[in-house]
Amino acid sequence: MEMVNQKQSLELLEAEAQIWKQMLNCINPMSLKCATELGIPDVIHKHGGPMTLLELVDALPGVDKAKADCMYRLMRILVHSGFFVLEKINSSNEEGYSLTPASRLLVGDHPMSMKPYVSQIHPILLDPMHHWSRWFQDANNPTPFHTVNNGMSLWELKERHPGFSHLFDQSMASDTSVVADVITRDCRQVFEGLDSLVDVGGGTGTLAKAIAEAFPQIHCTVLDLAPVVAGMDGTKNLKYIEGNMFEYIPPSDAVLLKWILHDWSDEKSVEILKKCKEAITSNGKRGKVILIEMVVDDERSNTESVETQLQFDMIMMTLLGGKERKEKEWANLFSGAGFQGYRIYPILGLRSIIEIYP
Repeated sequence: MEMVNQKQSLELLEAEAQIWKQMLNCINPMSLKCATELGIPDVIHKHGGPMTLLELVDALPGVDKAKADCMYRLMRILVHSGFFVLEKINSSNEEGYSLTPASRLLVGDHPMSMKPYVSQIHPILLDPMHHWSRWFQDANNPTPFHTVNNGMSLWELKERHPGFSHLFDQSMASDTSVVADVITRDCRQVFEGLDSLVDVGGGTGTLAKAIAEAFPQIHCTVLDLAPVVAGMDGTKNLKYIEGNMFEYIPPSDAVLLKWILHDWSDEKSVEILKKCKEAITSNGKRGKVILIEMVVDDERSNTESVETQLQFDMIMMTLLGGKERKEKEWANLFSGAGFQGYRIYPILGLRSIIEIYP
């Protein structure tokens, strides 16, 4: 009987701990945002080696020296979560904080800096999550974002808040820089044999520029809305076209969509894919569509990568009414748009390259 009681007590305490862990997970992104706003990765990078706590506090602009103990506590949780490491300094017993691969990506002058991406830990994007339960009982709005913002979409709000819009666009561009570096170096086979490519929703052309430079034989086109590409200058094999992907996509050997379809519902995604199919077949050829998207495998739901994919799915549900999809869901979209085959290359971390063939 005593062993039964002990087991029940252990289960009760473990259940309580699980609830606490889930509740307090929000501390991790807020700690990361704080470190980025204070410029901690930049200061350690500039120092060129491990920094003691006191050196770090002294070097951070405007930080109250009396809060050194609190800075230690902030750094302790960031060390625990893998953003910094403690190292011995020379032969002394002192320890100093050093960067990890993750925090190096948060240095402002890193060529692929993701520092702007952390700016997305923003009240405009977080507040709708506080109202999920309200939205589930709301039959009038397609997303929690609409519910909180009186029926306004994220894209409409961006137009009305230039400061937030700038942060949002910067964050998207920072992610694209990372993807561009990887695919032009490690995924060259995807672009072999292409003479032309359209980057749909390509923004200011971060990805298309990288492809045009790495593959000078490919004539690249960036298609996006007029406010995005107005005034953008092309190069010998790169040009910008104003347009709407729901209406027309220029003919080409390949159509590239990086993280576009996860913004949209299944119905809208099929519409976009049909326009893509027209573009790669209208010139008499049979080209391909190249997607950069997540393929969720929640049968491995105990892995951190799948958890992150599922978190992204909740973000899509909250902000845009889109979704992250499993392979079967992707296959249904491709079939619905009239495509005959596809191939998935799981070579971009949480995301994959998906080639679709007419």
